[in-house]
This record gives sequence, C-alpha cells and structure tokens, in this order.
Amino acid sequence: MSASLYTNFLANYTQQEASVNTLEQQIASGYSVQSANQNPGAFEVATIANNQISALTTDNATQASIQTKLNSVSNSYSAVSTLYDNVQSIVEQALNANGEVFVNALAGNGYSTISANSANSGTGTLLSQGVVQSAAAASFQAGTAPITLSFSGTSSNLTYTATQGGNTIATGTTSSGSTIQLAGQNFQLNGAPAAGDSFTIAPSRPQTAFDLLQGLASTLATATATPAAKAQSTQALNNALSTLAQYQQSLLTAQAQNGVTLEAVSSAGSNNSNQSTQLQLTVQNTVGVNMPTAMTQLNEAITAVTAAGKSFAAVQNLSLFQYL
Repeated sequence: MSASLYTNFLANYTQQEASVNTLEQQIASGYSVQSANQNPGAFEVATIANNQISALTTDNATQASIQTKLNSVSNSYSAVSTLYDNVQSIVEQALNANGEVFVNALAGNGYSTISANSANSGTGTLLSQGVVQSAAAASFQAGTAPITLSFSGTSSNLTYTATQGGNTIATGTTSSGSTIQLAGQNFQLNGAPAAGDSFTIAPSRPQTAFDLLQGLASTLATATATPAAKAQSTQALNNALSTLAQYQQSLLTAQAQNGVTLEAVSSAGSNNSNQSTQLQLTVQNTVGVNMPTAMTQLNEAITAVTAAGKSFAAVQNLSLFQYL
C-alpha cells in the first residue's frame, strides 16, 4: 500500500510538472500548439501560414535589393542629367564668346541635322526652328535623301535653291533673319552667306552621346580666326545644342520609366508586408497563446506543484506512514 500511494503521488506530481513545462514553452514561443499531435488541424494552418510568411519575407528581401539597384540607376540618371545641363551651359557660353570652354557634345533635332559646306566663305548659319508639318518632317527623317541648300547673288539680293535627289524642290529670295521652310520644318538664316555657299540638311540618324561630346570638343578646339570660320563653329554648336535637347528628353523619359518601376516595386513590398501581417494574425488566432490566461495557469500550476512537493515531504515524516 505504501508503494501504491507513492506511485500515485509520483504520477500526479510528474503530470503537474509536465503541465508547468508545457505552459512555459507556450509562453516562451507564443504558441499554444507546439506539435501536430496536440492539435493537427491548428498545427497545419499555422505551418502553412508561417511558410507563406517566410516566402513573403524572402520576396521582400529580393524587392529591397531590386529597389536599391533602381535607386542607383535613378541616381545615375540624375548625374547624367546634371552633366548635360553643364554641357548646355558651356555651349551657350561658347556661342556668346564667354571665355575658354572645355566641353563635349552631340547633333540633330530628331528630324534633321544641318552641316555647313567647309568651303563656305560667308558668315551665314542655318538654325532649325521646329516642325510645322509633322508628317512631312517624319517622312524626311525616315528617308535617306538629304537636301542641299545653295545661295547666290549678293547680300542685298540673296536667292536660295534647295535640291533633293537631283531635283529642285524650292527657290526664293531671302535675307538674314528670314525663315525657309523645307521638309516640313522651318529653318532660319542668320548672317550673310556668300554666293556659292551651301548647307546640307540630312535626315537625323542615331548618334551616341560619346560621339556628340567628341564632336563638340573638336569644334571648340578649332580656331575661329575669320568670320567664315566662326560661322562654321557657330553652325556646329547650334547643331550640338539641338541634339543635346534630344538626349535630355530621352533621359527624362528613362527617369520617368525608372520611377514607375521603382513605385511598382515599393507597392509590391507594401502589399507583401500587409499580407504577412494578416497571416501572422491568422497564426496568432489559430495557435497563439492568451498570455494573461497562460500566465495565470502557470502560476497556479507552479503553486500546485510546490504545494504537492511540500505535502509529500510532510507525509513522509509521519510515523504512521512508515508502517503503512
């Protein structure tokens, strides 16, 4: 009988200790279900949700890496944009004869590029003023035949002839400041071309920024001792400014596209975070521990175990117990 009482007490005491251990584990982990055999359904729901949370965390880490790279690209675009602005400022200074300039550049307005005949002896320059007939300008740009604009006569009676593919497409009289319309575009004549001077208006073609900058540096390095040479340089610099505007527009477009992508990545990250929060709530509602209740139960269990231990020790010391 003594052995039976001891065995029963020990079994009860062990069960109470196990209850204390379980409650301590629940409080430490925050989960009331520690294994599948405790509650298979709840354990499965929590496991699936935790796996989804892990996948979302990994996805967010990947998106953060992409976001960092996109920010780097955006910073590069900003740096290049600043460079173009600086180049434009220097070119404008050069056109206004403002000191020494060390620079780089490009060419074309998106539809045509203008070049002066190297044998020109006058001071005329031709400046693109924009498109007046978009279909005609686009058709010219898509073609391959350039336009040659030649001048004859004197400054007081200056005439021009425009030919393309061996055919005359326009003639007329002109003077400095006048506008000549060709290939759906307006071109302003500045200065005084000499008889026999000519300009070539060619369809715009792709040109790298590096080629543009190299060409501008070469132009700025060329001596402009005579009025005719200065006119040649001015023509090249005006072309560089036109092309530079195209590059700046392309850069703005690229920056905008990068910004849209960056916003999409950021939005996806926010959505993942919101979804992860909802899944965590699902886990908490399914297997989460009610902390106040668990703490109360733990204190009660510890009190019971402690009381049981003291009671057992006291009973062992009774003389009657020794004879049972």
